[in-house]
Amino acid sequence: MSDRVLSRVARAAALLVTVAVGLFAPRPAGAAGTAPAAALHVSGNRLVTADGAAFRFLGVNRSGGEFSCIQGKGMWDGPVDQASVTAMRSWNVRAVRVGLNEECWLGTADVPAGGVSGAAYRQAVQDYVNLLVANGINPILELHWTWGRYTSFSSGCGDEKATCQKPMPDMKYAPAFWTGVATTFKGDDAVVFDLFNEPYPDWATLMLDKPGAWRCWRDGGSCFGIGYSVAGFQTLVNAVRATGATNVIQLSGLRYANDMRQWLQYEPADPTGNLTAAAHVYNFNDCKSVSCYDAELGPVAAAVPLTINEIGENDCGHGFIDPLMTWADTHGIGYLGWTWNTWDCKSGPALITDYTGTPTAFGAGLKSRLTALP
Repeated sequence: MSDRVLSRVARAAALLVTVAVGLFAPRPAGAAGTAPAAALHVSGNRLVTADGAAFRFLGVNRSGGEFSCIQGKGMWDGPVDQASVTAMRSWNVRAVRVGLNEECWLGTADVPAGGVSGAAYRQAVQDYVNLLVANGINPILELHWTWGRYTSFSSGCGDEKATCQKPMPDMKYAPAFWTGVATTFKGDDAVVFDLFNEPYPDWATLMLDKPGAWRCWRDGGSCFGIGYSVAGFQTLVNAVRATGATNVIQLSGLRYANDMRQWLQYEPADPTGNLTAAAHVYNFNDCKSVSCYDAELGPVAAAVPLTINEIGENDCGHGFIDPLMTWADTHGIGYLGWTWNTWDCKSGPALITDYTGTPTAFGAGLKSRLTALP
């Protein structure tokens, strides 16, 4: 990485620290009788609250913050007001994973007119986080769309701007993004950081160099098949902890977060001990059976807290997620349905048909399970 790029990243990080100071405002009131979301930390292979009670992330994803801004369509996809959160609470949702865009947060020149950017974007994220926490819901902030031109195998787009999923976070913006997010939310351990949505550096090597892909995952730098300098997860963990933030951090595995087999071997160092693992499981993934969960997810969950941050199926039913949720319940593992958006669930997993919380056939399976849990 050149000195010029390092200087640019340092200046951006310093600016974000300055902007973030003083952003905190009193939280909005939650639903009557609802306690705020609990501060969390890691104890062994479990997440626990301040009083030592075991905790699982059980809930939904909320998509929109990663794409609406960079597409010039405002901030969110659908409402993020009290009524929409009350609908989530009617499903017994306890965690909401919120997708973000690094260029919109940083306010780069790549964000088009009509897209919320910079200070306005950061304030909108903070407002939603405050609303969720006030309603007893733990927000998981995750970096979903990032900068970097990638046109090799399994490319999502040929645009270097943050307009699609990339195989790994970039050194140009990702460390500054996490410096800003961590500075904004440090001291509020109800908020969780998922450092990157779905890594797939293994696809850049055509699946031929898994050890190299895992080294890229942890250490970053120049990675085979990826044409930009990569910010490895150790770099991003360091960026978060350098702010003084002790928030729980989540790290997803390879193969779009579905391959966790060497997660423990390449786990980054974290001085706070608040590092956790995250996987994604769909019916079109490779690891999609109880035998695979036992073999690949089970050993990780035995060592560190594991959450299945995205569960879903592309048939608008819940026959696939039912046994997955049963397995997760049995092993004390949390799970989040994709996604609390009113999309056509025949073309991809969508939980609701409207923002009052009317479930799709797929969503009905998750709602039934969540509302039955204590």
